[in-house]
Amino acid sequence: MTGQSGVEKRVKAVIDRIRPSLQADGGDVEFVGMDAGVVKVRLKGACSGCPHSRMTLKFGIERMLKKEVSEVQSVESVERE
Repeated sequence: MTGQSGVEKRVKAVIDRIRPSLQADGGDVEFVGMDAGVVKVRLKGACSGCPHSRMTLKFGIERMLKKEVSEVQSVESVERE
């Protein structure tokens, strides 16, 4: 993928607003990419091993992204490349 689409920029802006909440608890989230409405993120720090990470991903990050960026269909967590 060359460059950054407007949708990707909007997704990253929302993620940047979410990050301080996760960082306050010792975690973080990193945008990895987006394909066909699926946003791929990497949970880091305390979030990467937290038993509640799935809830954070689906009911926090995904919910906010879907609300603010209509093109987002779902959010998936990916491991290290």
